[in-house]
Amino acid sequence: MDTPSFVNLLNSQNPVDLDAPEHVWMSSQSSNVKERRKWSPKEDKILIGAWLNTSKDAVVSNEQKADAFWKRIVDYYNASPLLVGTAPRELGQCKQRWARINEGVCKFIGCYDAALRCQSSGQNEDDVMKAALDFYYNDHSIKFNLEHAWRELRHDSKWCSTYLPKEGPKEKRKQVLEVDGDEEVREPEARPIGVKAAKAVLKRKKSSKELELSKLEALFEIKQKLSNQKILERLIAKQDPLSEMETSLKNKLMSEMLQ
Repeated sequence: MDTPSFVNLLNSQNPVDLDAPEHVWMSSQSSNVKERRKWSPKEDKILIGAWLNTSKDAVVSNEQKADAFWKRIVDYYNASPLLVGTAPRELGQCKQRWARINEGVCKFIGCYDAALRCQSSGQNEDDVMKAALDFYYNDHSIKFNLEHAWRELRHDSKWCSTYLPKEGPKEKRKQVLEVDGDEEVREPEARPIGVKAAKAVLKRKKSSKELELSKLEALFEIKQKLSNQKILERLIAKQDPLSEMETSLKNKLMSEMLQ
């Protein structure tokens, strides 16, 4: 015999017409489930632009709290004329998507640096990109699908490559003032200061610059060693046979570690 509480529970349930088409009663059961919208490359680029513009705002960038910071980003994103006709995104959606973009791009930067280090003279940028994508797939077992985001962020100081190729000598150009005709007149020089004062100023500037340069060089050397060590550990731990390029990189890094 059914108890009163069990009968009340049955009566409280919404009736389901089993003779109705399947999609009718299935939709009634899932009406409260929010549909998940995928992010397109265009939306990613707009979100990246919103984050960069907000973070680089000289007036409020360092004085805004996290909630206010992200509210400005979301407002900037939803106000984009490129998104007319699409549903606006919420703060949580933008924040979660940015976290995925940032994580993926940071991981790919390490792979791209590794590809740059083992680039041969006959390889172009496309070859380096292909090698970087292969490194990423070998490390994470998935394809890198945020190339569009990486290209938007790669030149920013936070995501720029840690590998700095040697630059050629820069030409020193004399500063001149253009006048009518073919003549050129040099800029007027400032009145020279005394010999002792000049030496003192030069000494202070030199010592200050040398100190800053030595600090930067030390930090860069530490960062470079840590990056190389991670790459070497990854290559040593790899189960599959190494490619010719990876073997060359491994031998090079091991040789540098022993020096």
